[in-house]
Amino acid sequence: MRTQVAIIGAGPAGLLLGQLLLKHGISNVILERQSADYVLGRIRAGVVEKGTADLLDEAGVGTRMHKEGLIHNGIEIAFSDARHRIDFHNLIGKSVIIYGQTEITRDLMAGRAAAGGETVYQAEDVSLHEIDSDRPKVRYRKNGEEHEVECDFIAGCDGFHGVSRRSIPESVLQTYERVYPFGWLGILVDKPPVSEELIYVGHERGFALCSMRTPTRSRLYIQCSLEDRVEDWPDERFYEELKQRLDAEAVARLQEGPSIEKSIAPLRSFVAEPMRYGRLFLAGDAAHIVPPTGAKGLNLAASDVHYLWQALTDFYKRNSQAGIDAYSARALRRVWKAERFSWWMTSMLHHFPDNSGFDRRLQRTELEYLISSRAAMTALAENYVGLPY
Repeated sequence: MRTQVAIIGAGPAGLLLGQLLLKHGISNVILERQSADYVLGRIRAGVVEKGTADLLDEAGVGTRMHKEGLIHNGIEIAFSDARHRIDFHNLIGKSVIIYGQTEITRDLMAGRAAAGGETVYQAEDVSLHEIDSDRPKVRYRKNGEEHEVECDFIAGCDGFHGVSRRSIPESVLQTYERVYPFGWLGILVDKPPVSEELIYVGHERGFALCSMRTPTRSRLYIQCSLEDRVEDWPDERFYEELKQRLDAEAVARLQEGPSIEKSIAPLRSFVAEPMRYGRLFLAGDAAHIVPPTGAKGLNLAASDVHYLWQALTDFYKRNSQAGIDAYSARALRRVWKAERFSWWMTSMLHHFPDNSGFDRRLQRTELEYLISSRAAMTALAENYVGLPY
């Protein structure tokens, strides 16, 4: 098989890149290790930055998002049994859209099918070859048969555990990582949300977040130990712990119901540099991980796609190598800004087991300063809704 761009991974990053390239006449094939149903079964982010929404519109798949997504003009920061609103619209005149990553993936799959794009699901033993040449290859196995894709470029959108990053020589790759001593226990429940906007809670018992996917479906989180298991947390225990971290009004509005999904996600910050080696580009979780506190994971993947799509379009349509050569540096500048913001939100709102009394007082002072300073609230709003590309 011959194509211009081989994309590894059919998550939002791979699908969005493929759709943008198809729209501009650049052929591509997506290889995905899992089945389509498995990919759609992943429960992930739900906050969409303006830049991400614009990219989805550019790809021609934003119609349902604008119809069903929830426009949010702010968030609430809660501590000491009180809530404080950060008004994005008033501070910077921008907003975000609440629309689940699963639905974005579904829209991208439908758009790719309508455009006639090829996606190979359940592609086993994917391997990358000659990535430092001008004729890289991707090999995989499907239904017991070996296949090879010849291409000009490879986009590694296959996540933290994928083959793409591992294909870059260790002598070239530099990684940076911080592992946090806690995780998020999250449930999905078919009950209306506690508030019209997200509530981020800093509490001595641990962080909590009241979020949503639709006006009738809530996504609720509490900070938990890395040693905890989902089986340790029946719904009743989850709700009792959540209520201890919420203010009285939020507790009164909380509607309990059976969880339809429950999982524990460890928190980490991770960056791999460079994001390009030869004809291989890394995008999304293959190159970086952020704690979910800042709502940056999906959006950071989209910003990588923005830079990569432009670089490849310039190469094929304008015979320019400049975007390709600049891709890693351009993407990493935005990556590190998102890493900083996510680290800051995480550090301010979570209970760290080893924090001293001094550390905890600093956390409290940081929160008090945030809600008392327009400049501080503006900085949060600018980062939360998404820095410019």
